[in-house]
Amino acid sequence: MYELFKFSHLAAGIIWMGGMALMIWALRPVAIAQLEPAQRLPLLGGVLVRFFKMVAACVVVLLVSGGVMLMGVDMKMAPKGWHVMIGVGSFMCLVFGHLYFGPFRKMKAALSAGDLPLAGAQLAKIHPLVLLNFSLGWLAIGAVVIWR
Repeated sequence: MYELFKFSHLAAGIIWMGGMALMIWALRPVAIAQLEPAQRLPLLGGVLVRFFKMVAACVVVLLVSGGVMLMGVDMKMAPKGWHVMIGVGSFMCLVFGHLYFGPFRKMKAALSAGDLPLAGAQLAKIHPLVLLNFSLGWLAIGAVVIWR
């Protein structure tokens, strides 16, 4: 049973990290280079709606699977990297919550109202938060793999 929770934990992390990589290095730069704001903002908004639903599900899977795997562990004996992963991963969930209920919610409302400048300003706030979470994700992965 432990292996199933570990697999779920890894799969959720891979989906979240892979989606951020796609957004940062592929979709966003091409959309900026090729589309005017009137086309780019609805496209990126629509992609983020779908992606953030996946991330929300991944957050639930990560928290549940991580919690279940830790239930049988004496944390005093756990590797230091696990402690770092728990702290960094928890902070990543908080960052996601902030960007989802803050700038993302405002961006969706602005797009619905046809206010492209406000939607663009909110999207500009989302980007550094995604970069932060992407960096934190690698920190958590590195800590767990390297720091035993």
